[in-house]
Amino acid sequence: MTSAPTRTVNDLYPTRGSEEVLTGRADPVVWSEPGTPGPIWAHELESYERDGFLAVEELITPDETDVYRTEMDRLLRDPSTLADERSVVEPKSREVRSVFEVHRISEAFAALAADPRIVGRARQILGSEVYVHQSRINVKPGFGAAGFYWHSDFETWHAEDGLPHMRTVSVSIALTPNHTTNGGLMIMPGSHRSFLGCAGATPKDNYKKSLRMQDAGTPSDEALSKFASACGIKLFTGKAGSATWFDCNAMHGSGDNITPYPRSNVFLVFNSVENRPSKPFAAPVRRPGFVASRDFTPVR
Repeated sequence: MTSAPTRTVNDLYPTRGSEEVLTGRADPVVWSEPGTPGPIWAHELESYERDGFLAVEELITPDETDVYRTEMDRLLRDPSTLADERSVVEPKSREVRSVFEVHRISEAFAALAADPRIVGRARQILGSEVYVHQSRINVKPGFGAAGFYWHSDFETWHAEDGLPHMRTVSVSIALTPNHTTNGGLMIMPGSHRSFLGCAGATPKDNYKKSLRMQDAGTPSDEALSKFASACGIKLFTGKAGSATWFDCNAMHGSGDNITPYPRSNVFLVFNSVENRPSKPFAAPVRRPGFVASRDFTPVR
């Protein structure tokens, strides 16, 4: 089900202006009522609310991980994947870095997005039915795969996709082991409590560049230093099948992978059906549907 975007009059989180602006969070972190049934324990929800993330040691089993890793490899071997606009390619090696909308091009990943262990956690955090705002597989092979600079996803989703509220949650599920050395996910605990509006206008079709290297929507070194000093930095490690859930406004990034050990994951973003996007708050046009879905059908 789709609908035309409408303008939300009150912009709670200004960004992409002439200078950086720090705004206190106006939205809840956990939207469900206390005691709402779900797969997340109460103390885990408290931790998520405080830190902006929740690590799960084994979200899917080793056998399931093998299935999804095999499916990922199948997609990467398919010549049509390289030619598809939904694929992001490393500029130097010409290897596929990310494939978007995998829950639509793969029955296996569609089933994963609808798995009760996954969508149940998303519903419990967001307090409503949810739809997939974005999905992708990320491939970070060894020997030089580039990282991704510090950013808040919500800053982009608000500015360029038109999401009005922080009612969106992401899960990164490891398909290979995450070591301390192979470019793992880093998050600043508690950073989700403050919204950093970045400086600088959004170029037209910015997504074509930003999916390879973040530019518009990038925090300054000064702002990042203040966040890191106040929040610290958490690096996530774990075996294949482990997962990290994190709030849409958590400041996060990842380093380059110069080791021989690949790091790959499947990344699912769930948005509340009650948080449908309006027109972009700070961009000339919305990003395409394979990056920011326009199908708000609840995941079942």
